[in-house]
Amino acid sequence: QVQLVESGGGLVQPGGSLRLSCAASGSIFSIYGMGWYRQAPGKQRELVATITSGGSTNYADSVKGRFTISRDNAKKTVYLQMNSLKPDDTAVYYCNADLRYYNGRSNFWGQGTQVTVSS
Repeated sequence: QVQLVESGGGLVQPGGSLRLSCAASGSIFSIYGMGWYRQAPGKQRELVATITSGGSTNYADSVKGRFTISRDNAKKTVYLQMNSLKPDDTAVYYCNADLRYYNGRSNFWGQGTQVTVSS
């Protein structure tokens, strides 16, 4: 059984910072791309940032310069450092991983972690 478990969400004031983590577990052979997505109430899920196995990154324009994605391959973990947070960043954040496991290759999602930016 493969699982992605996110942590690190919470309530923060505008201008504050949070660091999200997402750890993959189970019978995993390789992890290719990993990423963070978010979904605000009444909106579609959108890409926040992605990172390849080699460390190449891609960001949504709305978070460039404020968010940093990174990964620790040995720990099978992806991180999202979020600085200068704005109320518009309020959403449920989901991690995603493209990985090879005992039953083939597939895309997996975490359960989501709530981030609320409010004074």
